[in-house]
Amino acid sequence: MLERLKAMLIKEFIQVLRDRRMRFIIFVVPAVQTIVFGYAVNTDVRNVATAVYDLDNTRESRELVARFVSSGYFNIKEYIARESRVRDLVDRGKAKAVLRIDSGFGRTLGAGNTAPVQLILDGTDSNTAGIVLSHAVRIAARYSEDLQAGQLARSSGRVQSPGGVRLESRAWFNSNLESRNFYVPAVITNIVFIITMLLSSMAIVREKEIGTIEQIIVTPIRKTEFILGKTIPFVIIGFIDVGLISAVGAYWFDVPIRGSFTLLFAATGLFLMSSLGIGLLISTVSRTQQQAMMSAFMVIFPAMLLSGFAFPIENMPTPVQWLTLLNPIRYYLVIIRGIFLKGTGMDILWPQFAALAVLGLVILLFSVRRFHKTLS
Repeated sequence: MLERLKAMLIKEFIQVLRDRRMRFIIFVVPAVQTIVFGYAVNTDVRNVATAVYDLDNTRESRELVARFVSSGYFNIKEYIARESRVRDLVDRGKAKAVLRIDSGFGRTLGAGNTAPVQLILDGTDSNTAGIVLSHAVRIAARYSEDLQAGQLARSSGRVQSPGGVRLESRAWFNSNLESRNFYVPAVITNIVFIITMLLSSMAIVREKEIGTIEQIIVTPIRKTEFILGKTIPFVIIGFIDVGLISAVGAYWFDVPIRGSFTLLFAATGLFLMSSLGIGLLISTVSRTQQQAMMSAFMVIFPAMLLSGFAFPIENMPTPVQWLTLLNPIRYYLVIIRGIFLKGTGMDILWPQFAALAVLGLVILLFSVRRFHKTLS
């Protein structure tokens, strides 16, 4: 058995790695994709393209605009001179927010009254619009507090801040609240899933297309040995990619790795059982590599979207949440984020490990049973 398995492994490694372009795709492209996606997948909202329609043009209105600029969240692109320009900028996407200050703003504030300010938002992206709105509300509230404190000091003749409540916040595990620290581990998960599943999905069907399946059929190699020979090279490639991409995330993006590498690779082994099992299942039911490729993409995108990668599972309808229980990416995401950001161990992550083990075994065993050493 060991001799047959050894021969199968040598054949598979030669077949996968002999092409220089394939080596580039397997080992270099994942690192490049991690860098590109690490910058692209970022929900931090800064430098929002903003226009200002200041009909008051007083010291008070200019002070409010200056506070928006100094916050770092708003980037003033244009000072509007006419009403029609507001709609034009928003319709063309040149401004995501328009700050409108009506005439009499400074006079109303000087009289000690509340002066309204309008913020017009492009709500096409509701998530970004909500974040921009929260920043604007906080800036305006801070400006109002400072005005009230100044008025109180002038009326009492003392420069003294009124009593109040000050909130001191502390974020655990991601102190700067950078979305990149949350998404880069997920990018690692998705890239490893895509690469290993695509490679395994074309493993058997490639033998059919190039005509070597007939030679394998007449050999004494058993079905289990054939499957092991097909999957072990991809397991090794998966581990190499995880280590390589994790290094890119840690050293390029400064994503912390607070947990155990041993635990990370143990989880990766269980995760690869599922991804390779799905790929092998696709390979057994496909007749051409094109069919395998299309079938793999039909699995990849739902698996990524229903994993909690970008959209919280808790916000999904209940039937969809039940469906995510069959998604191995869901459990691996919890593990890799916990290891990277929180440094959690097996005492916390054991339910996810157990789910990955069960899913991996079921999918892999079903794939092995589905494969028959025949031409049909």
